[in-house]
Amino acid sequence: MVADENLRIELTMAELREITSYAVACAQPAMAIFERERPDDRRPRAAVDAARAFAEGGRRNKVIRDSAWAAQRAYQETRDAGQAAASDAARAAVAAASAAFLHPLAKATQVLHILGPAAHAGRAFELDAGDDRNVGADYIEKARSLASPTVISVLTRYPDAPGGRGRVGELLRTLDASLRRPATGG
Repeated sequence: MVADENLRIELTMAELREITSYAVACAQPAMAIFERERPDDRRPRAAVDAARAFAEGGRRNKVIRDSAWAAQRAYQETRDAGQAAASDAARAAVAAASAAFLHPLAKATQVLHILGPAAHAGRAFELDAGDDRNVGADYIEKARSLASPTVISVLTRYPDAPGGRGRVGELLRTLDASLRRPATGG
């Protein structure tokens, strides 16, 4: 899909809350991986909790942004320490907090705010299982099943997920394509 990147997409606060709720549901399970590696580091959990508070009716505020930046630092530290699964788990938390700030611009990169938590969590689970790609594929299927009609409606207003980003990008595009494909029924 080619889109005018200056095109504004209509988003309601209720839709932003539902997107963020979905992002939290996708990122939350991966927090166990991060916390197992870094039990005293609460930054990714705080980002998920801040996103959850917004999804449940709280204000979209600086606390969410600050917690996302803190989780980003946790991602970088675990990456630099060679803790790849924990690193992707932290990225899932960053993406979940970022969902609250989904921009209403028709840019493919905005899909990362919607589906990034699932893709990073899926990659964290893959890496935690010895880089077993079946584990990631299974997680993406779970994330697909969690997507409400509202999440799908918002997603389809944006261009298809962008290319690149290695294995996380592959997981992201798999989820994106599966959510955009109309269900066949009989």
